[in-house]
Parts: sequence; C-alpha cells; structure tokens
Amino acid sequence: MPDLNPIAKRIHNVQPRPVRLELDSGETGVFEFSSTEFFQREFRGEGARTDADPKAEFRLISSENYERILLGRSGPDEEGWSMVGEVISAERAEE
Repeated sequence: MPDLNPIAKRIHNVQPRPVRLELDSGETGVFEFSSTEFFQREFRGEGARTDADPKAEFRLISSENYERILLGRSGPDEEGWSMVGEVISAERAEE
C-alpha cells in the first residue's frame, strides 16, 4: 500500500493540540481539530480555527488521488461548504 499523505499524518499526530496550517494561497491559520481519521489512504478531519473566524466550521479532506489535503469552510449563515484551499504545510502551533 502506498504511503499516507505526509501532511495528513502530521495533522493527525499533532491534534488535538493546535496546528498551524499554511495554504497554497499563502494564508496561514491556527486550527484545533476535534477529530481526524484515515480510511485506508483517505483522510478526513473536522475542527475550528482558533486565531480568526471562530463561528465557522472547518473540514479537511484528501483529494481524489490522495496527494493533496484540502480545507473547506462552512460559516454560520451559509449552507454547505466552500473550498478554502490546499494545505501545503502543517506544524504544531506554539501554545
């Protein structure tokens, strides 16, 4: 079986502690994920952003080919999810 996505593994190993994500847009943020899990190579996670946008929910998913980790957002006044971007790095946030 091919290796698991290294960014997904890093997020999974850090949570439930805060993790700083960098997106392909250059934006960075600190997130706390209440759950992350692998289904073979597929990755999912749910949580909140702690440094901004506190009322929105965030979701991590792997791309169809499992090579990218994507971040989605659902705000309190929105129906459904919108794509925020691709996670290009993840590291433990300083507490």
